Amino acid sequence: MLHFYAHGKLLITGEYAVLDGALALAVPTKKGQHIYIEPSEQNGISWESQDADGKIWFETTLTYGEIIEAKIAKPEDPKQRLLQLLRAAQKLNPQFLAEQSGLKITTKLEFDRSWGLGSSSTLVYMLAKWAQVNAYSLLEATFGGSGYDLACAGAETAILYQKNLGEPTVYQTTFHPPFSDKLFFVYLNKKQNSREAITNYRNQPKAGQELLKTKISGISETVLKCEDLTSFCMLIEAHEQLIANALNTAPIKQMLFKDYSGSIKSLGGWGGDFILATGGADEQEYFRSKGYSTVIPFNQMVLD
Repeated sequence: MLHFYAHGKLLITGEYAVLDGALALAVPTKKGQHIYIEPSEQNGISWESQDADGKIWFETTLTYGEIIEAKIAKPEDPKQRLLQLLRAAQKLNPQFLAEQSGLKITTKLEFDRSWGLGSSSTLVYMLAKWAQVNAYSLLEATFGGSGYDLACAGAETAILYQKNLGEPTVYQTTFHPPFSDKLFFVYLNKKQNSREAITNYRNQPKAGQELLKTKISGISETVLKCEDLTSFCMLIEAHEQLIANALNTAPIKQMLFKDYSGSIKSLGGWGGDFILATGGADEQEYFRSKGYSTVIPFNQMVLD
């Protein structure tokens, strides 16, 4: 049996701007996804995907003919997406699956798949490991995106990530500020489609994009050196305003949590998934009282 594992991800700074070469701070999460590959007496590939509760949320059988002829008519269809990934991996490494032997493949998520922590990126990373291909090339040929999530999938620490001229650069770093006990994540009860968010960003005027990239990169570097919560709050609020201006939309605090006493920052595509908030137990209760029951302290979410 073959086994591969990948960590989930959270983008702390640099959303959208990372696509244009801004320096972004990202962290791997403690929870991720496993894949198990074992021989089978059956023909083709028997595939089963389990959620964090061990329940099967997707299962299918693939023939090798389907993989070779993979056509993506419905991008949101899990089977077609899977065929696309396997076909792209084959093109990158023609020896991959060349034997066409029977296989039983099981994936197991450790986090709720609606959370947006990387159910797709962890799969891309693990399939790339199995197929012995470049994970960024596989991503480029399939889902697209900046690739920071792939860097997190194989990381054991926080990273600074930058993509220049299409080439990713990953700097290992540490992000455990002395005030981490005053940081927590809140799930907004809906999953953000990052492809839609990226399209929204691309539709913004190009003017000022270089300046935005420079400012966001500076914030990413400064956040890492931050020693006190007050300075950190100022930085993430400045970041929120910069991205809000670029997207021509209001920050999440202004839209949903105007009366919140602490600071709030969107993570990744705006409008869904997790936000980062500052405060203690009372502030966490504020979100629960508003119906946001998934509140996770920084030190429980982020990989040490």
